[in-house]
Amino acid sequence: MNYIVFEIGVAIALIALSGLLSAKLRFSVIPFYILVGMAVGPHSFEIWHIDLRFISSAPLIEFLGRIGVLFLLFYLGLEFSVGRLIRSGKSIVVGGTIYILINFTLGLLFGFMAGLPMLELLVVAGITTISSSAIAAKVLVDLKRTANPETEMILGIIMFEDVFLAIYISIISGLILSGSSSLGGILLSASIALGFMLFVLIVGRKAVPLLNRMLNIRSNELFLLVIFAVLFVVAGFSETIHVAEAIGALLVGLVFAETEHRKRIEHLILPFRDFFGAVFFFSFGLTIDPTTLGGAVWLSLGAVVLTLAGNFAAGLWAGHSAGLSSKASINIGFTIVARGEFSIIMANLAKAGGLLPVIQPFAALYVLILAVIGPLLTKETKHIYRILDRVFRLSAREGHKERREQAVTPDR
Repeated sequence: MNYIVFEIGVAIALIALSGLLSAKLRFSVIPFYILVGMAVGPHSFEIWHIDLRFISSAPLIEFLGRIGVLFLLFYLGLEFSVGRLIRSGKSIVVGGTIYILINFTLGLLFGFMAGLPMLELLVVAGITTISSSAIAAKVLVDLKRTANPETEMILGIIMFEDVFLAIYISIISGLILSGSSSLGGILLSASIALGFMLFVLIVGRKAVPLLNRMLNIRSNELFLLVIFAVLFVVAGFSETIHVAEAIGALLVGLVFAETEHRKRIEHLILPFRDFFGAVFFFSFGLTIDPTTLGGAVWLSLGAVVLTLAGNFAAGLWAGHSAGLSSKASINIGFTIVARGEFSIIMANLAKAGGLLPVIQPFAALYVLILAVIGPLLTKETKHIYRILDRVFRLSAREGHKERREQAVTPDR
């Protein structure tokens, strides 16, 4: 294919067909988007002497996918508010610390047991620690869980991960690309990332009356142009200071959620979120080279098992620390079990630094497996909870704890 418009048209048709198939089978649509992208990507092969590879249009599809991440996180932010996150600030810091501590430690242990050199070990730990904010956002919206009590913790962990990512990428890029990493540079990068988030949230909340007046626009066309301008400028600027553009979009959504125009924004943004979000997962599939996956099968499967165990433990611990039920805590762990864009960034960094070539196929297969089973596990958390409740009697323990707390608390 030499015509970009035709390639884009075929890509959209394939995305639509995979969506229809997933609806027919009542499965999560995300794995279908990824698998069909992988099947027709630049790294795939001809089928019956017909070249279906998306080569010339791949960069454009990738860019459209980046826009999809922005809309997914922006819409997720609209479902909440700055005030709710601020009130949950302490539990979010505790939960985020628990999540990073467990998964990062398991990643280091896994790399050590696999016999990887120090730099490769650190990269693998980064790959297995950071969850995919885009997939988590898609799952929450698809399963209509944005109003659940545990979703605040999920959002908070995603933001906490981004601060960790800013620090960690600074360290790893310094070690890999320049052979050293300045403590001052690391602290500066982390401070800039955290300061930017706090600035947007605090100033944005103060500016709500101004935003209400500014968005008092009758024309939907002009209204959307203003929304898009703010979204892309803030998200784009966040990338220039090494804060993920997706987090910039999430922050903008959190701010606009405070305005009186939230419902109108949600209604008008919804089609863009669905379309560009689907393109993102398709574009992610395009980046995976199926021919390189075989040599990293066992390494990837081992990491997947460890990640599932780590997320389950981290979700329970973080949820209980915030006073959530075991059922809600299990939802936390499985909702953010999928790995995606950030893991691929770490793998590309390893490739640029000339580290072991197994890192790339390991990351691709690991991300693909979790991107497929993560949404499925999240969808079935009710059944998983029932099974675990029979084995560990979680509900009985919670009831006993609640009765004990009521007995200790004096009557007023």
